[in-house]
Amino acid sequence: MSDAIHHSAPLAPTIAAEDAAAKSYDAVIVGAGVSGAILAHELTSKGQRVLILEAGLGRDLSQDGYQRYLETFYSNPTKDNNAPFPRNPNAEMPRGPDLRKLAPGETNTEAYWVQSGPYVSDSVYTRVLGGTTVHWEAKAIRMLREDFRLKSNFGQGLDWPIGLDDLMPYYDKAEFILGVSGDAAAQRKVGVEYSSDDYVYPMVELQASYLDQIVANGLQGMQAQIDDEKIDIDWITFPQAKNADPNPGYAKWNGGRPYQPVGAISMHQSQEGERCQGNTNCVPLCPVQARFDARKLLIKAIKTGRVELVNQAVASRVFIHPETGAVTEIEVKRYEDRRSANYKTYRVRGKIFILAANAVENARLMLASAVQNGQAANDLMGRHLMDHPYLLCWGLLPVDAGVGRGPSCTSGLCNFRRGNFRRKFASFAADIHNDGWGWATGSPGTDLTEFVDGWNLHGRALREELTRRLSRQLLLAYMIEMPADPESRVTVDEQYIDRLGNMRPIVNFKLSDYSMATAEFARGLSKEIFQKLGAQDYTQYSSADYGYVTYNGNGYAIRGGNHLSGTHVMGTSRSNSVVDVDQKSWDHRNLYIIGPGSLPSIGSSNTTLTTAALCLKTSEAVLKHLASL
Repeated sequence: MSDAIHHSAPLAPTIAAEDAAAKSYDAVIVGAGVSGAILAHELTSKGQRVLILEAGLGRDLSQDGYQRYLETFYSNPTKDNNAPFPRNPNAEMPRGPDLRKLAPGETNTEAYWVQSGPYVSDSVYTRVLGGTTVHWEAKAIRMLREDFRLKSNFGQGLDWPIGLDDLMPYYDKAEFILGVSGDAAAQRKVGVEYSSDDYVYPMVELQASYLDQIVANGLQGMQAQIDDEKIDIDWITFPQAKNADPNPGYAKWNGGRPYQPVGAISMHQSQEGERCQGNTNCVPLCPVQARFDARKLLIKAIKTGRVELVNQAVASRVFIHPETGAVTEIEVKRYEDRRSANYKTYRVRGKIFILAANAVENARLMLASAVQNGQAANDLMGRHLMDHPYLLCWGLLPVDAGVGRGPSCTSGLCNFRRGNFRRKFASFAADIHNDGWGWATGSPGTDLTEFVDGWNLHGRALREELTRRLSRQLLLAYMIEMPADPESRVTVDEQYIDRLGNMRPIVNFKLSDYSMATAEFARGLSKEIFQKLGAQDYTQYSSADYGYVTYNGNGYAIRGGNHLSGTHVMGTSRSNSVVDVDQKSWDHRNLYIIGPGSLPSIGSSNTTLTTAALCLKTSEAVLKHLASL
């Protein structure tokens, strides 16, 4: 039986801003990404009335809406992560094509993020319904036990105020909600823990690609030494929030029922998206919606009849009672059209307020509100900004590896996620890209240009050379841990505003020697891997690259991971954090600031699954809070 989400009428839970302003809700949620969707779903399923404020157009809850994104992406000459989404100056988002190389101290004020050189991050997020899950790759990896005690164990970054055991049941639930496919047995071998020894994922793993198998077979028995540890070079499949075959053993954790994959948000094509079809186009958009995104959960909340949504509504100010510190209202600028700067201002009210935008936008809103209110913000607001810096290394295999088949990524190297070496080197995970050199070089377009303009090829000779090149490309992407640093931060300044007059984020990343030592190690490891595989190393980093960083006399091009975290970290008191273990603000008794910004460390796991687990835990606290009012 299909569990695709389909409807006979357009999904339009929208309410006019003036009508929303005339009401009071149990909870007002800013943002409709994975964090906001989880809170909306959990609260409405327990009878609470929720208002969602969505900065984007909010017209994406249909197959037609999603198809328009696909068509925009296909026609866009740039294929960056945000290429499917038309520019919206009223709710702008960071975009790779807006970046340029900056000299030390030089500032780029033309892009949405205000950044100064020499290092420029190309991390992005979306401001559309569904948030960044609309374009994510969908790896769904649990953090390791030692990740929660990074400071205590390895002298780096921050510790969490809670541990793995506190999140364990919520990890289980998050994997059900996101629809994760994976091999728990393989993950256990690299230190991942589960609630029981026989736990399995809702769906079986996405099978290793032919390219994965060639690499794994060619590196059998290989080890690498980091610090004083020798570590095996083994490749396993990643857990991913993408639809595969239901896992028969999962019925034990699902009330005896088999797991039903959630397909496309569709009005007619009810069978679409129930299985990954291997289109190698997971980012930015899965063509068939076989990958989880937050819209699938939002629809379930909408079906309760207790969600109302104001679209094209940019939260611009959080009003704080000067004596109690409680949030009284949130100001919203509701614009008429993305092509127009016209807007009207409204204020919305609720018992509880939940900021669920993202790490950068949550911090930006709170810092801008403090300026407008003339009230001091917590000094830690915006600090401890983290991401996963990526180092890309690429080579050309000696044999046809069938590149371009399967999802974007299926397998990776996870043995460097844990170990005593973490006192000196950041942990990392590396993945094999099934789509070749695209991320690193712009392939296949750059290959075509090289062969036509540089080699003067055409016709059959051109086709054959493209086939030889593209089928043998190997890209290794090293996702490197970045510990929390108070000098890595988001700030605001009244001189930098967007079209609606809202302050834009000033983003300042500090790449530590701790992370760069691992980048240096990863580059050396890639050389060894390519040599053992008989691959020709094509890796090169240009000093003209906006992400160019030097370390120990060598240059590296560092890419952003889009895993922005840590700007409102949780902790044990106001002196060391912005929110408590329930993601409730220390300063504002009815305000929850949720999402990856609350994470004190991110280890070497993509942040969405942990964020989802933490928000599920927070939803219980919010329900108790509402019950006490």
